[in-house]
Amino acid sequence: MAVESSPQLPKRRKRDRDREERIRLAGGSKPSLREKAYAFARERATVRTYDFTAIGIPRHYLAWMCEEGLLVKVGYGVYRAADREAA
Repeated sequence: MAVESSPQLPKRRKRDRDREERIRLAGGSKPSLREKAYAFARERATVRTYDFTAIGIPRHYLAWMCEEGLLVKVGYGVYRAADREAA
């Protein structure tokens, strides 16, 4: 009679366990740059490229977010969130 063993989970490194514990104690993971930029744009009617870079969002993220439909380019260096009405 063969005895089935439960599948063994791979061992995690101590540094991975410590990192997960720090994230859990901090209240979860940080928002991504995309989430941070979208929330920032939703708070304001229009946002300049300078404003995004001032909070740590790289400029190339803006082009990606426009392609995805999250941001709308209103003018040169001026954006707004896609679901907001035009100002």
